[in-house]
Amino acid sequence: MKSLTLFTLCLLGSVLLNAADQQLVNTQEITTPLTKPVDVVKGISLPEGLRVQLSASEPDVRQPIAMAWDSRGRLWVAECYTYAESRVNFDLRLKDRILIFEDSDNDGVFDKRTVFWDQASQLSSIAIGFGGVWAACAPNILFIPDRDGDDVPDAAPEVVLDGFDNDRVRHNIVNGLKWGPDGWLYGRHGILASSEVGVPGTPREQRTRINCSLFRYHPLTRRFDVVCHGTTNSWGHDWDEHGQLFFINSVIGHLWHALPGARYRRMYGNHFDKFLYELIPQTGDHFHWDQGNEHWADLKKKGMTSPTDAAGGGHAHCGMMIYGADNWPEEYRGQVFTLNLHGRRINRDTLSRQGAGYVGRHANDLMRTRDLWFRGIDLGYGPDGGVFVLDWSDIGECHESDGIHRTSGRIFKITHGKPKPLTGDLAKRSSLELAKLQTHPNEWHARMARRVLQERAAAGVALGQARKDLFELYSGSESVPHRLRALWALYITGGLEEAWLLEQTHDESEPVRVWAIKLLTDDGRVSEPALGRFVEMAGSDLAGLVQLHLASTLRLLPLAKRWALAKPMVSHRVFADDPVLPLMIWYGINPAVGADRAEAVQLLAQCQIPKVRQFIARRLAVDPAPDGR
Repeated sequence: MKSLTLFTLCLLGSVLLNAADQQLVNTQEITTPLTKPVDVVKGISLPEGLRVQLSASEPDVRQPIAMAWDSRGRLWVAECYTYAESRVNFDLRLKDRILIFEDSDNDGVFDKRTVFWDQASQLSSIAIGFGGVWAACAPNILFIPDRDGDDVPDAAPEVVLDGFDNDRVRHNIVNGLKWGPDGWLYGRHGILASSEVGVPGTPREQRTRINCSLFRYHPLTRRFDVVCHGTTNSWGHDWDEHGQLFFINSVIGHLWHALPGARYRRMYGNHFDKFLYELIPQTGDHFHWDQGNEHWADLKKKGMTSPTDAAGGGHAHCGMMIYGADNWPEEYRGQVFTLNLHGRRINRDTLSRQGAGYVGRHANDLMRTRDLWFRGIDLGYGPDGGVFVLDWSDIGECHESDGIHRTSGRIFKITHGKPKPLTGDLAKRSSLELAKLQTHPNEWHARMARRVLQERAAAGVALGQARKDLFELYSGSESVPHRLRALWALYITGGLEEAWLLEQTHDESEPVRVWAIKLLTDDGRVSEPALGRFVEMAGSDLAGLVQLHLASTLRLLPLAKRWALAKPMVSHRVFADDPVLPLMIWYGINPAVGADRAEAVQLLAQCQIPKVRQFIARRLAVDPAPDGR
């Protein structure tokens, strides 16, 4: 693969190429000749000091839709040949594949490629862990075992979740599998249809109904949980160094801070709860197209205008990365990067605190390309800190309504200077060595080490000194991100006692206090001791993120117990005008107001937040139903 293979395409009509035992048909009219892989790099512009390489191209990779890493530093790529075109459903006559790429001499170009599995349908995402591969293949999420690590599935895939829509949904099919710092597997769901999700065999009345949302699944307890609801078709999310989750979106606002229990603005339609009254706006303070003179749909008809080009290139975003590695210059660390599909570039936003939460501000685009075929769909940094970019390689718009070019695809790598390659397999290192990787300057190493430690703990391996080392790191480090990494690793490798976590709610660091709240309620319940402490914090700890996450716990309480926490939260005006916190409080007490009018009137009398006061009065006026439903 060092000399990347090229092939000739007809300028019009269909092209047939044998991929394993299937024929791939290109149905897209070729109005623009496909750019040769070696020429694409010449048309890419980057800030001074950054370098781009072509790591792989067709026919070695085609239709790349998602990627993931293993502990050996190998890049796993999902190829989606079944992707739907026009108004037609996914083409189930074809099969999707999962590939493994290796760069054995660390020169940035892949020199080994392995087909792991070639029998997938509607494959949109993959994640590696717990002795196998997790794959989003609507209507299911599958686990494909490979416990001996020989890159050959041990058995047929196991369905771990089912009920995802695979009929009405096309371009926003269930996607986005990625491990969170809490040890859960996160994913995303779009707006076009609703799904009823559960582990196989779950009765319909016990299933979770979801529409546009972020969700999570625990690999050990098999619990499914909706994180937040709203927006449109998210195709990217990541966590910052403090474990705050952000996600990208299309058509409406592009950047959002994901809070458990939040209800965000939607492109269209309504949330399941009719008493929300107002929805949370995006975290970004800008759009990536000309809001003043264009509707996003006009871009498909007229093409990109100069104002839209200056704003960021268009409404469609794919893939999202918060850079947390050590290869790019320090100025990029903690910034948000997303691929702008029509703008053929990488957009960049900066995150900073504003009000109770965050604001995302526009920064100069990181990358642009002159290649009209470039359709960036995913990006992320690897073990050496370099960033890999998947290119779907197509000339159609984002819905593929003009046909699909299935026989093209590229992978690029963006680096600065000489990257430091990974040596060996992290899964073969001692548990103590993995614990010490929680201070590595590249977040990739810390995340991968935590996952391996979680797997060992789940398998009954005694971590002994490794956990002692993590406790020492947590208590002794002056770095809040390092302390949080230690906290997450401790939690997912053996749990933490409630009494100890309650002590951490007094910590001087706001991010630590936030995570103490999150871990105390990670199982979906709030104990009596935790509730008592949360009530204290609601009146005395006025840090914005603490208040936001206390508000998010309201939804976990029985209706009768929500008043105790809500009262101190609405009794001060610190964030009365914040765009998010009053709404989070309202979402938490909303059903309780409908269930207990007397308590609602008492809360109304002492409420210092105008928006919450208004919504309480509004619901009391229009909803006399005693059960509040």
